[in-house]
Amino acid sequence: MLAARFRNSKRYRRRDEIDRIDAVADPVSIARALGTQEFPWGITQALSFALFRTYAVPSIGDLLYRTGQFTDETQKRYDDTVLLLDAPIEHGFDSTTGRSAIRRINQMHARYDISNDDMLYVLATFVVCPVQWVNAYEWRKLTDHEITGLTNHYRKLGKHMAIKNLPATYAEFEKFLVDYEREHFAYSADSRKVADATLDLLCTFLPYRLLPRPVVRRMSFALMDDPLLEAFGYPKPTAVERVLVRGGLKARGLAIRTFARPRVKPIYGREMSQVRGYSRGYQVEDLGTFAPGCPVPHADPTPDLAVGCPVPHAANT
Repeated sequence: MLAARFRNSKRYRRRDEIDRIDAVADPVSIARALGTQEFPWGITQALSFALFRTYAVPSIGDLLYRTGQFTDETQKRYDDTVLLLDAPIEHGFDSTTGRSAIRRINQMHARYDISNDDMLYVLATFVVCPVQWVNAYEWRKLTDHEITGLTNHYRKLGKHMAIKNLPATYAEFEKFLVDYEREHFAYSADSRKVADATLDLLCTFLPYRLLPRPVVRRMSFALMDDPLLEAFGYPKPTAVERVLVRGGLKARGLAIRTFARPRVKPIYGREMSQVRGYSRGYQVEDLGTFAPGCPVPHADPTPDLAVGCPVPHAANT
């Protein structure tokens, strides 16, 4: 009994440490502790699922399909996304590496006429999906303080990306996400192709590659809600499939809480086994996509949106 109590106190020690971090002044430290030590696998899964949800908005999914990057070079796009989003978490927003990652993200977005609302929706998935995933499947739920820290971390990212009308709280982000999906989720053949390519990539990751591909797809469908399934035209899973898949994830969380030791050494995105394209290393400045010549013209180019654009636009001169 005493041994179990001691093990339990060690398991929850980091939660207590996180609750002592200032969620307003230092949200990146909370995001780092949660994403690299407390729930590294779960939050990685949640962020991957967050990006997957964005494909169901045709203005986003269709644009990704037209670039060809998410269907022709799916692994590279996955790697680049993980590494660029992880750089500010590992090094901080004010570090040279963190600034370089934000600059690359802004340069890529500046090539296209992306609405502020679409950008805000993508950011909202980063805020909401990890909270929902951890609370549903991990070995413990997030505290209100941790949710505030994660929210503030992504609000900071949004400010660096010049996204306007940022919600102030997690509840506001969640409401925006629900309302936006209700209004904008719709079937698109091109968006479906991006989603299929992403599921094909999932089938190559461990432990999923040990299973038949149709089984992995059915498992993925079991984790999707009905509006998302309908937006992609995917078949609805059976009640048994949903119970088995979601129950399996909950069982994993229970096993970790009962038997696993707390992670001491952090694991960053660049160390994840799913990131496979840079075995010889990389420079953050070289990640992502680059266009020859002038990028796609903007309908309303502004200095905020066009940060890092390689040539000047008329509205900026």
